[in-house]
Amino acid sequence: MTTRICIIRHGETDWNVEKRIQGQIDIELNRTGRAQALAMAFHAAHHDFQAIYSSDLGRAMDTAGALAERLGLEVKTLPQLRERHYGIFQGLTSAEGAERHPEAHARYVARDPAYGFETGETLYDLSTRITEGIEWLARHHSGQTVAAISHGGVLDVIYRKATGRSLEAPRDFKIPNCALNWFRFDAHGWHVEAWGERQHLENVLAEAPE
Repeated sequence: MTTRICIIRHGETDWNVEKRIQGQIDIELNRTGRAQALAMAFHAAHHDFQAIYSSDLGRAMDTAGALAERLGLEVKTLPQLRERHYGIFQGLTSAEGAERHPEAHARYVARDPAYGFETGETLYDLSTRITEGIEWLARHHSGQTVAAISHGGVLDVIYRKATGRSLEAPRDFKIPNCALNWFRFDAHGWHVEAWGERQHLENVLAEAPE
């Protein structure tokens, strides 16, 4: 049986704008992020979702809540959807990280899959965690369509696994806030159906999302 999962990055935060690494620090949505969540919910509600899952971080939960309210469904938390823990880099911009921790920053830029930022997660560990969570969703919702609200680092790993890209390869794809990313999971593996659908966000602050 096939499971379809629409995986959505949370709405924008002020730290996204500043390009500050959030990781597992709980940063709330900003005004734009809340508007994005409402626009996403209005658009995504046209799909027949049987369940909504979310990372347990607030910015994801608030984004998921907009969709859940529209559909009349409950948001179920799935910790495996939580953002990567970036250890000593959490709360820093890339420039600040390069200045304070130059050797660590070099490994970060190189996407060293065995490096865990001293107190955080390696890419290997992150990939294992995410794979366990997604495969659980695929098993428990076999034949259904579900929504999952998560984070950029999580979507990065899922996209790579579905397209055969390595964890070490430079990121050559964008992960917009509140875009819809469609995946299919079946006996043959993980597949991307559509990536980065964001037409619903074009005028997100110019007019009401409805």
